[in-house]
Amino acid sequence: MKLEERIAASETRIFKAVFPNTTNHYDTLFGGTAMLLMDEVAFITATRFTRKICVTVSSDRIDFKQPIPAGTIIELVGKVSKIGTTSLDVKVEIYIEEMYSNKRTKAITGSFTFVALGEDKKPTKINSND
Repeated sequence: MKLEERIAASETRIFKAVFPNTTNHYDTLFGGTAMLLMDEVAFITATRFTRKICVTVSSDRIDFKQPIPAGTIIELVGKVSKIGTTSLDVKVEIYIEEMYSNKRTKAITGSFTFVALGEDKKPTKINSND
């Protein structure tokens, strides 16, 4: 499989409904909850790309551009954005969809770095040519 095909095949999309138990006193999604969901999607994306044990080593930047209100649907999209020898970066975007209209808005973007580990729990090479 070509590199572009592997990147496309590892893209991860998850939908969630934003319920009141995940919101703050402003009735918007907790930032920490958003970050947790983003790291989970990034992890799944990294694992699907490498098919190896992956661990998060950093979240380089997370930009909260718009609050996410309760009563909306969110889509999290993870895509490999950079591949190194033993590490890779995954970009995650969160989109807001209103439940009862077609309105869709990008709310949050973030970048996560993962390292692939071998059975010895040490960094191992990612074969980007497989």
